[in-house]
Amino acid sequence: MSMEVPQRQVVIRRADRPGDLGWVVMSHGELYDRQFGFSTAFEALVAKIVGDYATEHSPVTEAAWIAEIDGERAGCVFLVAGDRPGVAKLRVLLVTPAARGLGLGTRLVRQSLDFARQAGYRQVTLWTTDNLVSARRIYEHFGFVLTDEEPHHDFGRDLVGQHWTLELAAASVA
Repeated sequence: MSMEVPQRQVVIRRADRPGDLGWVVMSHGELYDRQFGFSTAFEALVAKIVGDYATEHSPVTEAAWIAEIDGERAGCVFLVAGDRPGVAKLRVLLVTPAARGLGLGTRLVRQSLDFARQAGYRQVTLWTTDNLVSARRIYEHFGFVLTDEEPHHDFGRDLVGQHWTLELAAASVA
């Protein structure tokens, strides 16, 4: 006698509901402390990114998404304007441990890159640390290239910060 496992309902939606932005900050703070021993300085950085988005984002050129599984938040990503015209930044990608292995990170990044193309960006950049191996695999899958890295001490840890870049015209991953 075999039991059928019910299919989980996965939804990627805009981060536009009450509590979404606070969840992004809280989840980053708690998860990065548990997994990597990051200090509250990391949560403060995420809070600044989210706060800037909440108060200043342009709906035409910037967006944020929440991934839900069975109606519960399980992941997020933001795409915001970069420092130069035509350049966007991918920010605060996260998938909760319980939701890993379901392709949420890939779906979130694909959603943000599709939006970046529609918004007319030529390039997407991101900053991460070398210990985030799963995220790096997703970035490499979409054609991001490591452009530079530098050791630094931040968030209470010794880390290697990395900048990654994707030329949108050259990237066509399905």
